[in-house]
Amino acid sequence: MKIDQAVNIEDLHQMAKRRLPKIAFDYIEGGIEDERGLERNTSAFHKHQLLPRYLVDVSTRDQSQTIFGQKFSSPFGISPTGGTSLFRNHADLMLAEAARDANIPYIMSGGSSETIEAAAKIAPKNHWYQLYAARNPEINADFIKRTADAGLGALVLTVDTPVGGKRERNIRNGFGNIRGGLFQALSLKPAILLEAMTHPGWIVEYLKRGGGTPMLGNWQPYAPPGSNAEEVYKFASSVRPFNAQTWRDLETYRKLFPRALVVKGIMNPADAQRAVDVGCDGILVSNHGGRQLDQAPGSLDVLPAIKAAVGDKAAILLDSGARRGADIVIALCLGADFVFFGRPTLYGAAAGGLAGVKKAVDIFRGEIDLVMGQIGAPSLDVLGPDFLWTDDWRRNL
Repeated sequence: MKIDQAVNIEDLHQMAKRRLPKIAFDYIEGGIEDERGLERNTSAFHKHQLLPRYLVDVSTRDQSQTIFGQKFSSPFGISPTGGTSLFRNHADLMLAEAARDANIPYIMSGGSSETIEAAAKIAPKNHWYQLYAARNPEINADFIKRTADAGLGALVLTVDTPVGGKRERNIRNGFGNIRGGLFQALSLKPAILLEAMTHPGWIVEYLKRGGGTPMLGNWQPYAPPGSNAEEVYKFASSVRPFNAQTWRDLETYRKLFPRALVVKGIMNPADAQRAVDVGCDGILVSNHGGRQLDQAPGSLDVLPAIKAAVGDKAAILLDSGARRGADIVIALCLGADFVFFGRPTLYGAAAGGLAGVKKAVDIFRGEIDLVMGQIGAPSLDVLGPDFLWTDDWRRNL
């Protein structure tokens, strides 16, 4: 199947699976432990049914959405996903370009292979940055300054990684994360190497990049001069204080960054309230795509409680589990202002590079437009709980 023949995200999923060796595909696909969190993220959407309203003029439909003072063409964006060069060389820049062309936000991962500045040149109005803080406050201040100087619209602090999750697929494949040990896993495990060799397109790109550990582009300036990719990765790992990060740090970042500050990974309504009190402009409700705490609830399940706690004091964004345009509409009905996803655009990048990413975006956009027409919603501002069926049918009267 060619990229232009893909009908839905599942088609891109299967195309990515065919192109990538198992060691790379499992990194995209996998969660942690029993992967129950992954299942909860997707099944949470399946619990809801959209209740259409008919005899509404839907001859024109507008899915544009404004957030942090900027109008985007659709109510969704691309979540931060690290190490994307494992799946396609320069995938970070492809994600930025696709976001620019579709006029949606793209959050560059703190573990990206490219740099803040390179993506900002491509998508200056659509680029946000995810901060993975360092133990050295001077490095953090410089990250924030670079984000501000590049003109990025938002800084996204991820808080749900105080310790690393037990990603069992990666462990079985012989490496703990995509930046440290991939080359070793390929070379020391004959079965993995042989399986990888059955994916020549990926092997050619992998070797063209030089193999081994992908470079952490944004961390390279802070590592010792002359550090290679593996050394930069080890440096970044050694200075990340995930398990020591506190609310005081968030207060510092709020003072340093002049534009929108978003906290990603909030699941507890009390934490959401406190983040708003600190001055955060957005709460990105997320369980890290089911990759950190396997017994965490699905992001969509938590969304109504976060919305009730925060109200209109901050933008409510959702991450994890969306695979259909209808999923995004459901999240908006439950109180989300914006919905983000990571795997669908990675499937597209792995399957077809920039064309694949754009195809994923087009699929979501087309499905949202179709659902809006089907349920009688000419614009997003009419969406709300009334468009969702409830077993207590009296609430739908």
